[in-house]
Amino acid sequence: MPQVMTTNATVFCPHGFRGQTTVFEPTWMVNGGFVLAEGDSGQIPCLFTVPCVGYTLRSMGLNQTFLGGRRVILVTDFNQTYTGLPLLITETHTTFDNSTAAPVPSGQPGAPVPPELADLIPPVVAAVPPVLAFSTVTPTPVLTTTFSLATDHPNLWVLTMLNEQTGGNADITNGLPPGLVVAPAGGAWDTPALTVSLTMTMAFITTLGPGCHHFVMTGVSRRGLAGSFDVVLMVT
Repeated sequence: MPQVMTTNATVFCPHGFRGQTTVFEPTWMVNGGFVLAEGDSGQIPCLFTVPCVGYTLRSMGLNQTFLGGRRVILVTDFNQTYTGLPLLITETHTTFDNSTAAPVPSGQPGAPVPPELADLIPPVVAAVPPVLAFSTVTPTPVLTTTFSLATDHPNLWVLTMLNEQTGGNADITNGLPPGLVVAPAGGAWDTPALTVSLTMTMAFITTLGPGCHHFVMTGVSRRGLAGSFDVVLMVT
């Protein structure tokens, strides 16, 4: 069984800034830290141009432990910043697990852990090309980059757009707004290897304005582990 997440856990955004989690219902302690449940939140003093700000914890539903009717958070549950980027969460307390998945006859071994839940290797995510450039003087009609994702036990993927000039962010997993096409769209991931293309038309790129823009692909395994890759678009 993975560790439950407590207020002693270290939480970092992808930019290296540490978060501080607040427990809504301080009930159960492990090694001096309160166990966290779904809905507990935290703040991140992120200084990136598009700051991560904070997060609200969500359970993936992989455990049956509750506090006050809220599902307890596991350290391996996939969680995101308010800007849609993956959190890096680490716990240090020791875990003791004497439970079994189902009643076991005396003298018989317990049921093995399902392979997808025993997988502790994060997905591998990459993109080609990793850097894009667009000039309003000599504009390119279309820009395309292709993300590749790989894991033995896929679950989902999320594509996030960050605009350094406005400080804005958007979930573009479904390919919106017009002029930006994601194929396939939707975030479903059911094969070990997946490619997702991102195509941007000139009409869309010119709405972004000059400066640096980020397109962050995050792949998530059934265990909840995440890998990500940041494609950078420079508009001049």
